[in-house]
Amino acid sequence: MASIKTQFEIPGKMKTWSYALIGVGLVALVAGLVIKGFSADEHEQTQFWGTLMYNTIFWTLICNASMFFICVTTLAMGGWQQSFRRIPEAISTMVPIFGAITFAVLIYVVAGHKHHIYHWLDSEAVANDPILKGKAGFLNPVFFIVWTTLTIGLWSILGWRMRQLSSEADEAPMDAEKGASFIWRNTIRAALFTVWFALTVGSTIPWLWMMSIDAHWYSTMYSWYTFASSFVSGMSLVALWVIYLKNKGYLELTSQEHLHDIGKFMFAFSIFWTYLWFSQYMLIWYANIPEETVYFKHRVQGPYKGIFFLNLIINFLCPLLILMKRSAKRNYTLITFMAVLIIFGHWIDFYQMVMGSLSKEHVTLGWLDFGILSLFVGMMILGVGKALTKKPLVPKYHPFLKESVIHQV
Repeated sequence: MASIKTQFEIPGKMKTWSYALIGVGLVALVAGLVIKGFSADEHEQTQFWGTLMYNTIFWTLICNASMFFICVTTLAMGGWQQSFRRIPEAISTMVPIFGAITFAVLIYVVAGHKHHIYHWLDSEAVANDPILKGKAGFLNPVFFIVWTTLTIGLWSILGWRMRQLSSEADEAPMDAEKGASFIWRNTIRAALFTVWFALTVGSTIPWLWMMSIDAHWYSTMYSWYTFASSFVSGMSLVALWVIYLKNKGYLELTSQEHLHDIGKFMFAFSIFWTYLWFSQYMLIWYANIPEETVYFKHRVQGPYKGIFFLNLIINFLCPLLILMKRSAKRNYTLITFMAVLIIFGHWIDFYQMVMGSLSKEHVTLGWLDFGILSLFVGMMILGVGKALTKKPLVPKYHPFLKESVIHQV
């Protein structure tokens, strides 16, 4: 173990690229705030805040998916991920940061009564609309703010507790009794996080943050759809960091066997996302009920038609055709390409989920969207890189590490 490189050092090029991306993003943010955010045109304001919304929500959810991955594999008594566990742990450290930004943006929108984004903020409209009035029990500023605070706060706290406990695997060897206690405490904390994750990402939060933009429309599959998109993007992000560190000479205990399993997650949840995409669309198309088809009308037949079906090509056909073969899931180049493509594809999906409801007449995708994307990518690279330097890359005293070392698919 002494000969293995366990302490990560941030390369100069990584810092340069991350600072450059953050710089570009900050310029775009300031320019967008001046040109659109402070504009007298409410449509321009809506575009600016909508762009911030879907970017902050997307990056918060995919970073949070890393902690979900740790927790569900912990509950499954899986040990195969221990050799690269510190990567999803490092990614999850961005949840409090991105979550705080998401919180600030959403609270500004709600407290500022931006009813062009959330129609249910207009009290007069609610009073005269039976549908909005029926949902007023949870579509109101107080419930929104309280539930958003609890959600992001507990994501951050429960994730921090998991990372804190993980540090014990760096301190000293564990005998059978200490090892059993360590695994049990991990299981308890993982269960708490998973339950809260299910109550939020798996149900309420996508409804509140995004689906309520179309307050007259609803889908029982919306939260599962959002979860699938977030999780496959999160696993793709883990894959990128694994390959990057492998190429830099780290993670000697992580092999193609581990990469193969990560690739299987990417492939499987791309298919799961497609299943939900098809099920949600097909049932609404088949029933052809105006209250339901209103969501898809401008996405399938209007200006978003190209983006809507591009999602299916990027997020389904490409993973299906490229990642199906065993050899593809062990190829660094192909996994890197597919990971970037999947993250971009689901970022585009989040764009149409939010902006497709806020700007139905025309597609707004442009410099502001890619500028804000640059900001979050730069922050993610720098933040995860710094987090990786704070712990050994391998939890060498973890009771399941041997299982990871001998892992074969």
